[in-house]
Amino acid sequence: MAVRVTTGYFRILTNTVKNSGVITAYKSSQCWTCRLGAKRHLLSEDVIRLHEFQQRKVAVAHQIYGDKDNYFETLDKRLQRNELVLKDELKLVLHLCQTPEDVEVAKNAIYRYHEENGNVAFGEFKFGPLFMRLCYELGLEETAADLVKDKALKGFFSDSTSFNIVMDMLFIKGSYDSALEVLLDMKTQGVSFNKDTCTLASAICYKLNTAESYRICTLILEETQSKGKHVPRQAFFFAVALALKQEDVERARSLYSQIMNTESKVCLNLKVLLLGLSGALKDLLSFLESAIVADTPTFVKKPAFSQEVLETVREKMEDSTQLHSRFEDIFAKLRLSGQVTDVTLDRMLCHTPNAKKKHAALLDQRRISRRTFRPLQSALLIE
Repeated sequence: MAVRVTTGYFRILTNTVKNSGVITAYKSSQCWTCRLGAKRHLLSEDVIRLHEFQQRKVAVAHQIYGDKDNYFETLDKRLQRNELVLKDELKLVLHLCQTPEDVEVAKNAIYRYHEENGNVAFGEFKFGPLFMRLCYELGLEETAADLVKDKALKGFFSDSTSFNIVMDMLFIKGSYDSALEVLLDMKTQGVSFNKDTCTLASAICYKLNTAESYRICTLILEETQSKGKHVPRQAFFFAVALALKQEDVERARSLYSQIMNTESKVCLNLKVLLLGLSGALKDLLSFLESAIVADTPTFVKKPAFSQEVLETVREKMEDSTQLHSRFEDIFAKLRLSGQVTDVTLDRMLCHTPNAKKKHAALLDQRRISRRTFRPLQSALLIE
């Protein structure tokens, strides 16, 4: 389906509500049409593994003899003499880094190591994610982005996790243009996209909210689906929101129909926007009316709607006195039942996924031998 791009941006809450009544004036400095807003990371701890990395750093620091600074000075002199850097040495250096100055020495060690081993298969161990977790800990997103795009290190960051962590760091800092550059460079280098990449790509394009980012988001989703890969729900959420921002309601409706489970809070609010912006105002009122849950204990989970979203669709009711009056009545009941929240749609979208539960991790056990790189012939795996 061809993508229809419009020039205007979908507006939410740029003005204070002038009319008096049930809906009070609502001002938001974090409207979801801007690039600004919720800046939470989108990768779970299972991917970042920062706590695990920091624990390992503490353990390594207790294992070395002598002063850490002396070790880095010695390594720096060796690098100036262009001496070899072994795999175990590089691991040790990356775990000993405590400051940006230490990272500069580690960077030189990475270049020297890759210069000597660039054409050698490293086995299952990947240095890329290790270095990215170090940058994540020290807040060095620009350093991470520069290295992952450096052609001299092509092949060193050959895994999707390294690129994903960089994009997540840039996303947190609001550097969406730089994050998009990393995404495109990842594509150019031929690094395969996984489900986390798909979510990050949609989120970055959503934040940029341009015709070009919309085109990129659409192409990535279509390519992912054409390869038979799974598109995460969160990626669909961002894509639907971006399509609405670009006033492509038809595309937004198509994307929304592909979401398997639509019972989440984000889905409910996206549906409200879809109905309101497509002109299905009577259907919208019926949907909101059916969502009212009255006379229930506070601990019972109820459908919740963002006041920001309700304010937006309210504007569509202003041409009809009858629809407007009915909407005001429904809104009053929703607020009375505690189903209206100040949380913006942007913040709902930019949530951090939960880490996997321990029992779920058992289902993701290693299936390839680390020694022979062949499938494990386990009776349980065969079954």
